[in-house]
Amino acid sequence: MTIRIFVTGGTFDKEYNELTGQLFFRDTHLPEMLSRSRHTLDVSVQTLMMVDSLLLTDKDRARIAEECRKAKEDRIVITHGTDTMAETAKALEGQVGGKTIVLTGAMIPYTFGSSDGFFNLGCSLAFVQALPPGVYVVMNGRYFQAGRVRKDTTTGKFEEWGG
Repeated sequence: MTIRIFVTGGTFDKEYNELTGQLFFRDTHLPEMLSRSRHTLDVSVQTLMMVDSLLLTDKDRARIAEECRKAKEDRIVITHGTDTMAETAKALEGQVGGKTIVLTGAMIPYTFGSSDGFFNLGCSLAFVQALPPGVYVVMNGRYFQAGRVRKDTTTGKFEEWGG
């Protein structure tokens, strides 16, 4: 079973400019993270875009859906910014049939060392193998169905929500 990982940006892949204090994108950290994890999975990583999720457009979401449909793999993980992850998951729901799609991200950039991204990536790789076809968000060690999840901006955690 090959797992396709699509990179879309988000805090997962942000870098910190020590001179300006700004966060920015350079390149994805996924290959390094996968190497450090010592996993034995067959994965294929493809960068679709490097965008802060607050700047994602409907056109970007349509591209993500199209890439999921075109992928030969039926197990897909998408790294995504947490601010609009639930919105993208809901947009993908019903757009891609017969595949298990998991969106995940991080609240703290991977390069900070204390990032939750490493944990969330590991959980996503496990959940994408175990869950039935559908679209899910995986954060904080839990999975949520698309359309039934939101980010609690006061705690920074994802929770089930009736929509």
